[in-house]
Amino acid sequence: MPLADIVRPATLDEICGQRHLFGKNSPLRRLVESEHIPSLVFYGPPGTGKTTAADIISKLSNKQFFKINATTSSVAELRDALNASDTLSAFNGTLIYIDEIQYFNKKQQQALLEYMEDGRITLICSTTENPYFVLYPAFLSRCACFEFKPLSPEEIVPALKRGFSYLCENYGKKEMEENFSAAVASTCGGDVRKALTVLENTYFACVDKLEIKIASQISQKSTGYDSDGDGHYDLLSALQKSIRGSDPDAAVFYLARILEGGGLLSACRRLMVIASEDIGLAHSNAAVVVSACVDSALKTGMPEASVPLAHATVMLATLPKSNSAYIAYAKAAEDARNGLGKVVPPHISNKTNSPDSKTPYLYPHDYTNHYVPQQYLPEDIKDRKYYTYGDSKAEKAAEEYWKKIKETQDKNTL
Repeated sequence: MPLADIVRPATLDEICGQRHLFGKNSPLRRLVESEHIPSLVFYGPPGTGKTTAADIISKLSNKQFFKINATTSSVAELRDALNASDTLSAFNGTLIYIDEIQYFNKKQQQALLEYMEDGRITLICSTTENPYFVLYPAFLSRCACFEFKPLSPEEIVPALKRGFSYLCENYGKKEMEENFSAAVASTCGGDVRKALTVLENTYFACVDKLEIKIASQISQKSTGYDSDGDGHYDLLSALQKSIRGSDPDAAVFYLARILEGGGLLSACRRLMVIASEDIGLAHSNAAVVVSACVDSALKTGMPEASVPLAHATVMLATLPKSNSAYIAYAKAAEDARNGLGKVVPPHISNKTNSPDSKTPYLYPHDYTNHYVPQQYLPEDIKDRKYYTYGDSKAEKAAEEYWKKIKETQDKNTL
């Protein structure tokens, strides 16, 4: 059993950090101690105490307890847990803990609603994602959400001392280099589980004395993929830049790195952004195809999700590129943030053709080719040009189309 599990806290007071959740008179602690525990959603980075808190709450509740991991558990396991709520053994109620709830699709989440509503089960869910993005509103509205924050080095050090004491008592006494605990705690990104893993591996790698240098080497080797650290964002950046650079081999490799490291949702979100940011108007249908691939991936889950996401990745890498819409928005957003264009022209405002409007609104569909020149931008930025046609085939065709129509309109006006 890993050291992190052996020295896992057994009471709310032993949980590292999270005083905003488990300190005296905190809302969550009062809920737990009142024994009227609602369905809960815990969200935050890995190794911050979500699973530990669920375990402790389950023991305090005296309810029949089931633990399910959404990435590995089968539908049958979930069904067994739900059915158990109807048996005599569940006279005190049933508490189900679902880790990585973001991997349950809408149908799976909806299946839990009936049991939550009639009180047959109390649900505790945890996720490393923002629950307001990955959980469906109907499900989320029946839960109380609590954020677990990354731990400070000072909050992690006591757990390391507890772990070191256990190792010395059970495997032999060793020394520890000065400031060893502080050094390990400061390099684990607020993840106490990671810190304890580094401690455990360093203990067995060192003969008489635990050295910071050895711990640093072990820490680097054990974090090839960190779902919340710099490495995670480096891989996402590499994925996007490889697609932007039209290199399907590099793109699919970085996709594999992300997916094999557990970054399914991050990969899905990034691919959807890439479809509009880097392919954009050069092939507008790319956004539709990627959306379908992402939907398929989220419904199937890993490992099958890799198939539609590889489809999307290679397609994006090999399609023509355009970032003209992305650049247009960036320019417009800068003006908006600087307070320009605050007054909407009266003739296109909600008060169209009111007595106060000196300029009537011209309805384009009443004119040839559904076009008529009139001012749309606010007066102070009326000559701004945010969008420039790109050189893709689709944009060149659109540019030529509108050039002819506007030239015809100008001639008719003359």
